[in-house]
Amino acid sequence: MTGAFDNTLSSLGINRYGTSDGPVANAGSNASMGQEDFLTLMTAQLKNQDPFKPMDNNQMVAQMAQFSSLSGITEMNATLSSIAQKLGATSTSDVLSWVGSSVLTQNDIAYPRTDGTLGGSILLGEDATDVTVKIANADGEILKTVSLGPQEAGNLDFEWDGTTDNGDAPGSGPFTISVDALDANGNSVSAQTLVWSSVTSVSFDQNGDPILNLPGIGRVSPADVLKVG
Repeated sequence: MTGAFDNTLSSLGINRYGTSDGPVANAGSNASMGQEDFLTLMTAQLKNQDPFKPMDNNQMVAQMAQFSSLSGITEMNATLSSIAQKLGATSTSDVLSWVGSSVLTQNDIAYPRTDGTLGGSILLGEDATDVTVKIANADGEILKTVSLGPQEAGNLDFEWDGTTDNGDAPGSGPFTISVDALDANGNSVSAQTLVWSSVTSVSFDQNGDPILNLPGIGRVSPADVLKVG
């Protein structure tokens, strides 16, 4: 089936990939054939066939069936790709439902929950023999030091009970979260701070895409949300 089609293209001075020294191949720069290209070639084939040896009907039907199958597969792939993008994307209705919920994003500014506690996560780039979380107030004063000990690379959750090292109430925030992580040789290990924040509202940018508004953090894209709680 493909041999007959290749022979037809060869008789016109064109190979399967659209390269040729003739005028037809030079008419466009695309390396793949579309429906219009196929019909053009089929018409040229009919016009240039030997009247004493007309094109075999079986070959023509085979070529048309081959192109129809290829076109169908191409359209199906495009449809499946569109469906996959739709399923993988966060819809506007999803984002609007996040108002009043807490989301986990990369930041070092956090507010406590209504009960005064505070939670977050740390993303370690490597294994660490000692990980320490420090929580400071707006003036930079260290309120609480939480030792997490040795930890493996990856995501690590931490919790603060809402009291300072002296057992006092820390206030309503905002608080700044910092992380010290060391490896076995005493070298610093890369660590990103992830904090929970409440979504107060949703706005839209100039392109109509939703943007989350988080207190103390500002405007955050839904794509930067790692978890919704």
